[in-house]
Amino acid sequence: MTETAAPYVNKPAWVDLSSPDVAASAAFYSRLFGWDIQVSPDPQYGGYAIAKDASGDVAGIGPIQAPGTPPNWSVYLGTTDAAALGERVAAAGGTVIAPAFDVGDQGRMAVFQDPSGAFISAWQPTNMDGFHADGLHEFSWAELSSRALDKAVAFYGTVFGWTADAAPMGEGAPPYTTFKLDGANVAGGQPMNPMVPAEMPSYWLVYFGVADVDASHRTVLDAGGHELMPPTDFPSGRFAIVSDPQGAAFGLLRMTPR
Repeated sequence: MTETAAPYVNKPAWVDLSSPDVAASAAFYSRLFGWDIQVSPDPQYGGYAIAKDASGDVAGIGPIQAPGTPPNWSVYLGTTDAAALGERVAAAGGTVIAPAFDVGDQGRMAVFQDPSGAFISAWQPTNMDGFHADGLHEFSWAELSSRALDKAVAFYGTVFGWTADAAPMGEGAPPYTTFKLDGANVAGGQPMNPMVPAEMPSYWLVYFGVADVDASHRTVLDAGGHELMPPTDFPSGRFAIVSDPQGAAFGLLRMTPR
């Protein structure tokens, strides 16, 4: 890859999908986004596939590792030292689910849980720096839905240096929090919708950029996916939330050009 590690430190650096059927997921996302998805032939990577577009690597798809884990997209934040990051996570009230470990010769990763219960991963690059995320059908945004947003805001500020800017969203709606690093937007956060079942923990949602939210939404449904929130306008653009045929939720996002 051509990117260097520096742009990704304390920011989203990678996303991947844990799927019960990697081949079926690859077929779905190839149809939706036009990705070229190839499973690594090296057995040490356990059937993990890399999705590419014309610009480079954009995401990963791998088999579910822990029995009983639902299909899901995971967000990885870049770091220069995954082990030291784990120490900071624990000191700030988070939980280290999987301490830093090598991923072949590609880098090191770790898995954490923030104090509100949302899972977040870390990526320390060696030979694989991170994703390309500047265009259509690539990562566009990460959004935290939290049952304890105040705790989460404090945690991400302490561990990753994020500041939080809460903006009103209209009568009856809670403010929307934008996380920033060095003045640049890196992610969003909001209180968990009260309509969500109590057993659903806090979670991060991945959005992919599209040219036409409605057209991509129709493609999702035609390809066997499901609607979780229909195409909806918001002050900065239009979005929809969907799930793939295996049940992993993700967002479609088009920002209004400024």
